[in-house]
This record gives sequence, C-alpha cells and structure tokens, in this order.
Amino acid sequence: MFKIQTYLDRRLILKTRIESGIAIFMGNDESPMNYTDNIYHFRQDSSFLYYFGLNTAGLTGIIDFDEGKDYIFGNDLTVEDFVWQGYQPALKDQAQKAGVEYTGSLSNLEDFLKKAVTNGRKIHLLPQYRAENKLKLFHWLDINPLETNKAASVELIKAVVVQREIKSDEELQEIEKAVDSTVDMHLAAMRMVRPGILESEIAAKVQEIASKDGGNISFPTIATIHGETLHNHYQGNQLKEGDMFLLDCGAETAMGYAGDLSSTIPVSDSFTKRQREIYNITLASHNTSIEMLKPGMPFKDIYYQSCRILVEGLKELDLMKGDTEEALQIGAHAMFFPCGLGHQMGLDIHDMENLGEVYVGYDGKPKSKQFGIKSLRLAKPLKPGTVLTIEPGIYFIPSLIDMSKAEKRFTDFINYDKLETYKGFGGIRNEENFVITADGYKLLGKKKPKTIEDVEEQKKLGN
Repeated sequence: MFKIQTYLDRRLILKTRIESGIAIFMGNDESPMNYTDNIYHFRQDSSFLYYFGLNTAGLTGIIDFDEGKDYIFGNDLTVEDFVWQGYQPALKDQAQKAGVEYTGSLSNLEDFLKKAVTNGRKIHLLPQYRAENKLKLFHWLDINPLETNKAASVELIKAVVVQREIKSDEELQEIEKAVDSTVDMHLAAMRMVRPGILESEIAAKVQEIASKDGGNISFPTIATIHGETLHNHYQGNQLKEGDMFLLDCGAETAMGYAGDLSSTIPVSDSFTKRQREIYNITLASHNTSIEMLKPGMPFKDIYYQSCRILVEGLKELDLMKGDTEEALQIGAHAMFFPCGLGHQMGLDIHDMENLGEVYVGYDGKPKSKQFGIKSLRLAKPLKPGTVLTIEPGIYFIPSLIDMSKAEKRFTDFINYDKLETYKGFGGIRNEENFVITADGYKLLGKKKPKTIEDVEEQKKLGN
C-alpha cells in the first residue's frame, strides 16, 4: 500500500466532486476455477484498490458524501479460515491502514444499505464485471443482475475517470517498476526465440520473470507465431525457420500497477527482406505517433496520422493504392490495422475499461461504428499525467482477406492479387508505454529493443 494520506486524499477529492448520496466500491471475492476451494489468483478490483488500498477478498467500501464518512465492510476470518489461509489482521486493523475509521460485517452492510434505500438516499454504483458482485447488489438493492450496469452512476463514473486517469508521482514509480520487469521479460524472449522451441516455453519464462519480481503477469501472455490473430492465447506451436514470433506481455507489481509491451522477433537469425519491409513500416508509424504525444493533442488525430504512415508504406509495396485520405475515410486501412493505436494504462492493463470506453476514452462523446476505428479505445485530447501505450501494427488475416475480396470491398484501394501472396505472413507490432508531461512525453521504464538491428542483436546474445 501507499501511505495512509494517499487514500485519505483520494477519497477527499472524490467527496468534492459528488454532491450527495453514498458510493459503493465493490471489492472482489475469491473466484473458483473448477470447485470452491481451487481458486484463481486473487485480483482486487482496481477502483477499490485506488480508494481503499486493501488487497483482501470479500470487502466492500462505502463513501458517504453527505456525512463525509468512509466505511469498509467485510467478515473477519474464523479459526477454520486461519487453518487454510493463515492469520489475517482484524478488519478494523486493516481499515486503519487506509485511514478508514468505520467498519462492520457484511450483515451490517446489508442493514446500512436497506436504511439508505428506505430514506431515499442516492446510491452511486460503478459498472460491475464480476457475477458474484452483481448477485450481492441484487440481494442488497434488488437490482436485476442483467440490469446492474444500467443502474451505474454516470456522475460517479465521470468523477472516478477524471481522478484515476492522472497518475501521481508514486503511481508512476510503481508503473515504471512494472515496465522495467516487462522489458526484462521481452529481453529474455528475444534471446530464447529460435527454431525448435515451443511458444509455451517462452511464455513460461516471461511468467517466471514477472513472478520473480514479486508481482504477476498483468494479462494472459500472447506468445505466438500467428501474430495476425490479435489476442492469440494458444501456445502449442513449435517455432521454425522463417517464422516471426510476436510477444505481447506485461508484468503487474504487487500493488497492482501494470506494464504492457509488444515485440516481434524473427525465429531465424535475421528478418527476411519481406519481413523487414513490413516491420519498418510499422516502426515508422510507431515513431511518428510518439513524436506527436503532447498535452492537448487529440489521440484520434495521432491514430489517423499513424494510419497514414501505414497506408503510404503499403502503397510503396503495391499492397494498397489510390488516394490515402479517401482510403482512411472509408476504413480501407482496417484490412491491415483493424484495432486501435493504444490505450490508457495504470491499475488496469486497459485502464478503467470496465467503466465504459465512451467515458474513459471519449469524454462521453459517441464512438464511431466503422470497422477498425471502432476499436480505438482512446480518442480524446491528452492530459499531463496520462499513461498510455503506443502500438500500431500490420496484420495479414486470411479470413478477413478472403471475406473482403469475396465482397469486393475496397477494390479501389487494395491490390488483392498482391495481398494473396502475404496470407501466411502473420502480424507485426511494437508497443511501448509513455506518460504525458507538461510539455511532451516521457518513455516509461527501460528502453526495449525495437529496431531491426537491436532485435537481431539481442537474438545473437542468446546463441
């Protein structure tokens, strides 16, 4: 945890932004894999962590805006619990670490909420993503679990987003720890990649590094020779000469702050000519995007500039044709780049994503429904203190190529005959993490090799 004052200050700031009522911050419970006592790694809810800091299962936080009081509710462990889980301080002692004076059991919480409803008090909820928390709210407040997120408080969402998106110095230090560990994960992978090794062996190594540094992975590792599948979690392939290996992974610190980097590595000693051509286009797009980072710059504008670089590079290879601006307007670039350019990062790998992208990334404004840009999670002007990723890529997705060709889509902009020859190419992306500063940006953590020469040099160190 951070110092007590951090959590007192965070809750005080929120109290100045919400006029009345009470806010419920649902902590997470243990989650069983296949029977009750066989549980997944516990991960606390990020908003609960942000305002209360306690990494214990089964807790709920309350902020009372009318009376200026904070509460933590939960059940103390029994003797039988101690046998299996080890000793845990009493709830009141835990709450003191977060500067919370008032505590109670879950039955006390039920009575507290029923009284609030009876008195007609406004109750603020954040959107929920865990089924057990939806069921608790159904029991406490009679909110249909299928309708829970419709009952979410837009006022609270907006207040939390404004506060959490600006990272403090102590948060940035934690994020840099996570990114440093993540760089080490990528360096290890670059030195391991070679013909004959399994994807799973590399995934196991990066998991080891994340755990060794005291945390965990920040999301399920993508370690694949099929980089054209954006979120490919299968790890059973054996690497062979001529393949490219895409690693997208991150470390999470013990306090829950995340790193997120991507690398594309040749399985052979060096990239082929065709691989180098595509790699350098994505790298040019990547570097151009970074140069544009500054306060006030709409991230949507950076996205479109990154796409222009991709389209112009693909035109030089005769994969695309026609007017670049027209191609962008109708979304022809999404044949190769069907995802967004980056996302915010902090306590969540996609920071606050469960609160709703329209609030987190768009300041409440509607998103485009066009394929490609509809996956852009961040579009609004950047602010000092915002942490984000930059990760443009080029992907050759056979099923997307076949479908678009059959439907004769974008024929004025895509050379399908040439594109057919790239069907087995895969995908390429690089990814780095940045914080927006008062006058520009700062790279977070150690530098990760990203030029062709630097990646190939790392491979040599592994031989």
